[in-house]
Amino acid sequence: MRPKLYFRLITALFFIFPIVLLLLQSITTPWRTREGINIQLESFTVLWSDPNLWTATVWSIIIGAVVLLFNLFIGLTAGKALAFYSFKGRSLIEALLLSPLLIPLLAVAIGLHLFMIRLDLADTWLGVALVHLVPTVPYTIKIFHHAYSQIGRPLLEQAENLGASVSHQFFTVELPLLKNAIRSVTFLTIVISLSQYAITAIIGGGSVITMPMIFFPFLNSANPPLMAALSIWFAVPPLVMYIAVEALLSLAPYSPTFWRNRT
Repeated sequence: MRPKLYFRLITALFFIFPIVLLLLQSITTPWRTREGINIQLESFTVLWSDPNLWTATVWSIIIGAVVLLFNLFIGLTAGKALAFYSFKGRSLIEALLLSPLLIPLLAVAIGLHLFMIRLDLADTWLGVALVHLVPTVPYTIKIFHHAYSQIGRPLLEQAENLGASVSHQFFTVELPLLKNAIRSVTFLTIVISLSQYAITAIIGGGSVITMPMIFFPFLNSANPPLMAALSIWFAVPPLVMYIAVEALLSLAPYSPTFWRNRT
């Protein structure tokens, strides 16, 4: 019972309590020792009065979803290859795939901007989504590399020896064992993508408006309730997208019976 109790206490202390405190701060005036707590919704009114808020939120979700799909595809294939296969230059390729973590992101974005202009991807949402792969893909590859290393190649070879097709093997063996890795990649990728301001401004050229581009001006405000409301709004898209991915994982056809009826 003690491990469960400790886990609940840690969860309440580091996750639930800060969220509750942030919510209270967003709907109350700054607290004073001799004054009571006054409820107000002015912070959300000011936030919602921004004409670009909903547009930026929608585009942030679209770009985040596209970045996540690219990350899942690249991470699953590259992570599996690095975990299961030995080939010449493997260490060099792995180092190159992880190198964006060591190179300043602004330097990469400025270099890619010229490349995007030549491909007519500058000032487009697709160009922004592609540049968001730079700070996210290395983490994704590392996560899936570790996940596939834990699964081990012999387990997948057993499925192949039993006659499982590639899709059958992926949905009934790999995907259930990769759920935790997919959850980690989902949350990490979305949070990193939504927080990119500089590279979005460089590649998007001001034409692609995302949440950081309208929220950063609010950082100059000395209004704590407004800052708390901003933080809550910023946390909603990652939560919604995480729930959507979790729902898709629950609908995935894991059951061998599902595939047996189709063969």
